[in-house]
Amino acid sequence: MAFLTASASDHTTSGSAFGRFFSAIGNALVAIGEANPRLRRVEALQRLSDEQLAARGLKREDIVRHVFRDVFYL
Repeated sequence: MAFLTASASDHTTSGSAFGRFFSAIGNALVAIGEANPRLRRVEALQRLSDEQLAARGLKREDIVRHVFRDVFYL
C-alpha cells in the first residue's frame, strides 16, 4: 500500500504580497482539512494491524469507505 504525504512549505518570508496571500489561504485550507475528525479516524484505523482491523470487520482498503459511509456513497 502506498501512502502519500504532502506538506505545504511556508513562503511567507519571501515573494510578493500576492504570493504570500495565496500561500496563507493554502495553509489555512490544509489546516482545516487536517483538523477534520474523520481524517483523524482514518489515520487511527490505518495505524491498526491487519488482525486488529479484521477483529473490527474491516479490511485496510475499506477504511475510507467505512469512515465516510454516512456522507458519501462509495
